[in-house]
Amino acid sequence: MSPLITLDDLGDATLLDVRYRLGGPPALGLYREGHIPGAVFCDLDADLAAPPGPDGRHPLPDAATFQAAMRRLGVSNGRRVVVYDGQGNLFAARAWWTLRYYGHQDVRVLDGGLQGPLTKDEPEVVEGDFTARPGGMPILTADEAAALAVDGTLFDARAGERYRGEVEPIDPVAGHVPGAVSAPTTENVGPDGRFLSSRALRERFTALGAGDRVGAYCGSGVTAAHEVLALAVAGIHAALYVGSWSNWVSDPTRPVATG
Repeated sequence: MSPLITLDDLGDATLLDVRYRLGGPPALGLYREGHIPGAVFCDLDADLAAPPGPDGRHPLPDAATFQAAMRRLGVSNGRRVVVYDGQGNLFAARAWWTLRYYGHQDVRVLDGGLQGPLTKDEPEVVEGDFTARPGGMPILTADEAAALAVDGTLFDARAGERYRGEVEPIDPVAGHVPGAVSAPTTENVGPDGRFLSSRALRERFTALGAGDRVGAYCGSGVTAAHEVLALAVAGIHAALYVGSWSNWVSDPTRPVATG
């Protein structure tokens, strides 16, 4: 089953608008200006992450908190969920991954993101019955990520200049996990914002060294979920280091590579 879906195939799905403004005001205003009919706004910071701290800037929410948020948005166990945003699904992928991690069996990402005729009308939401059960997707601790970078393949989904340590606009230390491979997540999609074909993605990741054991990280575990999604489209199973670089550099004893 592909994790992607087209607008024509939505059917009777719960539709979540996961647009996000990095460092800016909440994207709820964008949602209210216009969204796909039937969509409900899902706040990345409030609904898909716990408060920032040593575990990272977007740590995983606990099961009870996430379950309550998803039920409030109308998510149910037996009904398909489709997620989208307006930036190549960089942020919607976090919703896809978190729902999959907590056990939802049918979550899709709207390929191409925000599209079609839009509306300002907000739907009446009926509370869902989603039950959050952790463990549906593999995750990595910092130690496991470090080991995978040596014994497998650990992809760094950030921009190349951040991986190389040339710039670091958000976190206090620049660089990357030693042994990690640069694989900017922006290269998973074409100019139209749609994912590359499964064949093209498989060729990309294979050329970058993807083997039997693969993981991904980014700055805070958001765009790395997009990398895991792209790997899934390519037919490659991958684990997510949720804490990512923001967790890695919270411990000054962890090594940092540059270049």
